[in-house]
Amino acid sequence: MTGVALELQDIHHDFGGLVVLQGVQLQVREGERHAIIGPNGAGKSTLFNIVTGRLRPRRGRVLYRGRDITGAPPHRVARQGVGRSFQIINIFPRLTVFENVRAAVVSRRGRRRDAWSLLDRDREITRETEAVLDLLGLGGRRDTPASELSYGEQRELEIALTVAVRPDLVLLDEPTAGLNAEDTRRAVALIRRVTEGKTLVMVEHDMEVVFTLADRISVLHYGRVLASGPPEEIRASEAVRQAYLGRKAGAAGR
Repeated sequence: MTGVALELQDIHHDFGGLVVLQGVQLQVREGERHAIIGPNGAGKSTLFNIVTGRLRPRRGRVLYRGRDITGAPPHRVARQGVGRSFQIINIFPRLTVFENVRAAVVSRRGRRRDAWSLLDRDREITRETEAVLDLLGLGGRRDTPASELSYGEQRELEIALTVAVRPDLVLLDEPTAGLNAEDTRRAVALIRRVTEGKTLVMVEHDMEVVFTLADRISVLHYGRVLASGPPEEIRASEAVRQAYLGRKAGAAGR
């Protein structure tokens, strides 16, 4: 039986008394592509921040491959094999595409992001950086400053930074937010390719993307998991339809 990659046990959180999460229970199995959906304010990004150590829950535990990582600092969570992208693009705009990815590779190796001239001679880091660029199809934009990329390309670069640290668990927060239809199709193909053999948890509003990519879907509603199951089960759930999906449920994924 496939093991559990990520387990959330009775996660509670609030901000100044405003309750955001109320006893979230969730399991994500190794190698699974798991989508978390729900209306704005449901607590999805808060949940991501708790998993990655940016927030400590008021109550509950976060287990990664059976190890308790609750409240561990983000750099320690990352070193356990957890990579995360953000809802707002988080890249180095003044650096080239190559330099952005190289910074992520250097970070994973625990080396400082300075002395670029020395790093230029580091063949292993250069090879690894170029391999990531080739995987994502960004080799042709190698020397382009990140600020000059299109919005869709910047999204692709952020995914590159996420996978460059070689995570086993990839968390993507709204990876297709703001993308047009063509860029969304590219992003879906890219995500499918770079998460092959890895565990993926994503927060996403685009139901077509969710039903295309996810093996399982969890619906967060008022800080609780309303339902969790394969796409067909979630699409058919009357409770989910009433709470969130509405008419989208019948159309998404066709």
